[in-house]
Amino acid sequence: MSSGASVLFDAPGPRARLRHHLYSLLVVIALVAAGWWLFDAFADKGQFTAEKWKPFLESGVWETYLLPGLRGTLLAAAISIVGALFFGMLFGILRLSDHRWVRWTAGAVVELARAIPVLILMIFLFALFGEYKLFRSDDLALAAVVIALVIYNASVIAEIVRAGIKALPKGQTEAAVALGLRKGQLMRLVLLPQAVTAMLPALVSQMVVVLKDTALGYQITYVELVRSGQQVGASQQNTIPALMVVAVIMISLNLALTFLATRLEKRLRSRRKKGGAVLAADSILTDAAPGVDITKK
Repeated sequence: MSSGASVLFDAPGPRARLRHHLYSLLVVIALVAAGWWLFDAFADKGQFTAEKWKPFLESGVWETYLLPGLRGTLLAAAISIVGALFFGMLFGILRLSDHRWVRWTAGAVVELARAIPVLILMIFLFALFGEYKLFRSDDLALAAVVIALVIYNASVIAEIVRAGIKALPKGQTEAAVALGLRKGQLMRLVLLPQAVTAMLPALVSQMVVVLKDTALGYQITYVELVRSGQQVGASQQNTIPALMVVAVIMISLNLALTFLATRLEKRLRSRRKKGGAVLAADSILTDAAPGVDITKK
């Protein structure tokens, strides 16, 4: 076997490679044909006429509809991402607790939160907050959207955190314990920094999910980008172009979030390779033998 061959499958021969190229070409042709058919169907309905797209060149449409919707989407997504990361980290660590009752309680909360559909949770919280007047009327929809997104996505992030920490080599924990680190120091100084770097791709995917799920808020009258796009379409009689503009904005936001997170991941990995995360001995060796001065050279 050659050094470049995979141990998991046989390298394809000339016929197999030709067949794969043919299949790929057929898929591309099918996608282009489907795209052209869709474009032609919209064109026949007059969806690409200048009259349909002209409103997006006017500042009034953006100031009245799209920019407030974009602000609502970004506000709900930002608060939800921060909250989901905080509670996800917390419950992920609690699920690794040495105390059985803590593990079981955290596990029950996480599993229950993962089992509830986000939209149903939003509707329930919106009705609950409205019934007991827990928030101002202007903030009811925002509160329901944010809390529902935090509850669900924190439960998913908790599992990501737990899996990331459990995947680290056991030697990391054993070495830290040998150095005298307490449980909290072990988690904060050794395990979490490494696990977060390894978990970033999964965390980024979940952040993108949060951003997209803010669109569910239109069901409870929350002013976000998709709802604003529908309002533009209703007022200007150009629903398809309006939704296309909204789709381009949402895709751009998701790509920007992914790009920033990827840059952060590369930066963290490069710092680890350069040894930037090395800790000073006097900052971690807090349980040395009595009478031993660990700061002395």
